[in-house]
Amino acid sequence: MKKRVVLIIQARMGSTRLPGKSMMDLAGAPLLGRILERVKRCERLDEIVLAIPDTSQDRVLAALGKAYGVTVFAGSENDLVERYYQAAIVSKADIVGRLPADNATPEPSEIDRIVDHHLSLGRRGFSSNLSVIADSGYPDGIGAEVFDFSLLAEARDRHADLRQREHVHLNFFDYTKQQAVDESWCPISTVMCPLEFKRPDLVLDVNTAQQYEWMKSLYQDLYLVNPNFHITDIIRWYDRRSTSVK
Repeated sequence: MKKRVVLIIQARMGSTRLPGKSMMDLAGAPLLGRILERVKRCERLDEIVLAIPDTSQDRVLAALGKAYGVTVFAGSENDLVERYYQAAIVSKADIVGRLPADNATPEPSEIDRIVDHHLSLGRRGFSSNLSVIADSGYPDGIGAEVFDFSLLAEARDRHADLRQREHVHLNFFDYTKQQAVDESWCPISTVMCPLEFKRPDLVLDVNTAQQYEWMKSLYQDLYLVNPNFHITDIIRWYDRRSTSVK
């Protein structure tokens, strides 16, 4: 039976390091809008869900999600495991994709790649090309995490640590330590980054004002020329910019 794949994007207005970043402008549209625009080009997703906190300040994100034609779910503000679990229940997800809304340049083909890889394994587990795993070579922020709903449901009951409740991936894998939480319970898998954009030095997150200004310049230069710009375009832009600064 075909498994239902749902990409859940977590976003909130109350970011600690850069409040309101989801609505900050990138080439004429909010950062979150640009993310939704890109992931809607994915071909292996059955549904896209924007999962936000159920607070008054986050209603602007709900309105944005609806304007972009994606499902909106409002849940727990700080317990991300619970928010993902409830969003997955509502969307009837068999397989959950996870994408934080600070990754402003998701690459649709790479999200499709990790979904296909996960489905091909024939067993449950956690697969990711969101960041580097086992020297995969991926830039940070162009892929996604993919895991089985059954594991999310078990993690909800299994892990009570506040940090794990706030950071979903820590229930399965720690990128900093490059270590699985419990390999026998949740096997970890990845794919190797194509050589043409194997750049683990490149971080495409927006968590600070400096990172936002960098991303704003990127969108201004690339989006207006080609709204569907690729990670290879980003790398060429980044290298040109780095050379000119030197």
